[in-house]
Amino acid sequence: MASELERRGCNLNDALWSARVLIEQPQLIRDVHYDYFMAGADVATTASYQASFPGFAKRGLSEEESARLMRLSIELAQAARDAFWADEQHRVGRIKPLVAASVGPYGAMLADGSEYRGNYGLSEQQLMDFHRPRIAALLVAGPDLLACETIPCQVEAVAIARLLQQEFPHAAAWISFSCRDDANLSEGTPLAEAIAALEPFQQVVAVGVNCTAPRHIAPLLQAAAKASGKRLLTYPNSGEAYDPVTKTWHGSSDPQAFAEAARQWRAAGASCIGGCCRTTPEDIRALSAWLRRG
Repeated sequence: MASELERRGCNLNDALWSARVLIEQPQLIRDVHYDYFMAGADVATTASYQASFPGFAKRGLSEEESARLMRLSIELAQAARDAFWADEQHRVGRIKPLVAASVGPYGAMLADGSEYRGNYGLSEQQLMDFHRPRIAALLVAGPDLLACETIPCQVEAVAIARLLQQEFPHAAAWISFSCRDDANLSEGTPLAEAIAALEPFQQVVAVGVNCTAPRHIAPLLQAAAKASGKRLLTYPNSGEAYDPVTKTWHGSSDPQAFAEAARQWRAAGASCIGGCCRTTPEDIRALSAWLRRG
């Protein structure tokens, strides 16, 4: 979402990141969702990753206004999905796409790269308190599930899972981690350990890895498969490297190479595969074409 918004002229060098566009150009978010559906996406993740009550409050927005924008992020994806699905020719060989409400980590709200470190110094209860109002606001709009993504540490993943269990028993979610190498979360905990900690939580319907370099994905999925009986998912970055200090990307990407790499990810156990930062509709089109053949 964010990379594509930038390609279309949006300036996301902002603490709200893609959530800024909810305020300024919401129709553009709907258009991007629609183009991803056209490219073959079965699931849209909403532009709420960096949306939070503290983040919007810094922009001078009230709690009511902030909650409205969070709901809007879901309504835009739903509108794009419904417009796509209304055309009968789009239904051939497809399932009706889902809308997953993006729930970014606490570190995303800080906008200082903390989602790639995870050493917040907060307790499980403090993290539950942070996530509670946003999850409540998002669920009002009726997403199909929550995409709790780019989680850098085990304590935050368990905090979200426990919050759902205790206070939102009808919500389903996937929890996806950011990782720094072939085995460990960004914060340093082995992925297998963090995945195993989520096994008792039935509302967590899938676990996996996102916002991570493609070269790390296959071994991470292999470790996850040994630790969990849940559905596995992955949506890596394009392969370019991100510098959280300068907020710039370096390197190159290739849609066909990305799709080819997905062969390894599927072989490693992933049944849900997509793209995160710097992937485009072209990447999803190539990925979708390969997966539908396979």
